[in-house]
Amino acid sequence: MSKTDLKSQLAARFREVNGDHPMTDADDVYVSAQFVALEELCAVHGRDADEVRRLMLGQRLPLPGYLRSDGAEMVPGDLFALADDAGGVEALEAWFTGHWADPIAGKEEWDAYLSGQYVCLHSVTPAAIQRKDHLTSAISAAESEPDAGSARWCERLHALVDELDALEPAFTAYDRLRFAGPTSRDTCVDAVRARFPRP
Repeated sequence: MSKTDLKSQLAARFREVNGDHPMTDADDVYVSAQFVALEELCAVHGRDADEVRRLMLGQRLPLPGYLRSDGAEMVPGDLFALADDAGGVEALEAWFTGHWADPIAGKEEWDAYLSGQYVCLHSVTPAAIQRKDHLTSAISAAESEPDAGSARWCERLHALVDELDALEPAFTAYDRLRFAGPTSRDTCVDAVRARFPRP
């Protein structure tokens, strides 16, 4: 299969998962600052880009996080790190899902990882995914705590928000289109800080 065919197949799969939304100039600038073109990353790591595309299409590695408007497949700079930690692509799924005590939850997170949509983290690792889930749940539940509104509560809330802020990038307008609404940064960082400013 030619490189063009693989690129086209990968682009079609990306749009199947994310929808067909336009990338603006601002989106392209953001993505170019946060991610790396697949071809460039493969050149740095001595990997064959077509083989990586095959692994993505075969659900062995995650899809690109974005397709830039020029067609470049944009991936995180640490795309290969988890497979290296696991001992290779063949071992990655078992290594990844093994971080969850519940096998069903582990499989769900593996499927989410393969989608390439974990653009909500600077570094996509099982530990970071679990921590983000904990933080967003805790922030969302904070208003129901018995001491909600107190100074100590506000201090706890902002510690959670600050930690989530450090885990997550800024996101871009494209993300709000493909996720059909606000991002976790919008709801659990920006909105919370606006609603409950620091004393």
